[in-house]
Order: sequence, then structure tokens, then C-alpha cells
Amino acid sequence: MSEVVLSACKDLIDDAKIGCADMVFKDVCLDILSKARLVLDNEEFEDLTVFVAEKMKEERFSGSGRRIRVR
Repeated sequence: MSEVVLSACKDLIDDAKIGCADMVFKDVCLDILSKARLVLDNEEFEDLTVFVAEKMKEERFSGSGRRIRVR
């Protein structure tokens, strides 16, 4: 069951990455992580934190086509 929760969390983070401004995205990630900590085992939670960290480091594109580096 927790594998389904992990997959759902990753899907939510992917959706937030596409549809949210940078600060909102980070806030959503923190909210998801805090809730996921309560239901995932340690290994799955670690997997999710690595996934979130990679998403935060990915480059974003603004409407003008310029690259914006997320740190």
C-alpha cells in the first residue's frame, strides 16, 4: 500500500513542478514530505526525498524561453 502512496506523492510533485511558481512548488514539496513521513517507511521516504531534491535542482523555463536554474 505504501508503494501506491509513494507513487502518488511523486505524481503530485511532478504536477506541482509543471504548474506552480518556484516558491509555491517548494512549499508544496515540503507539505507533501511532511505528510508522507507519517505513512512511508524509511526507505520509501528516503527515495521520495531524493526525488524531490532532484526536481528542485532541475532547470525551469520561463515564458520567454530563458533557462532559470533552481537552487
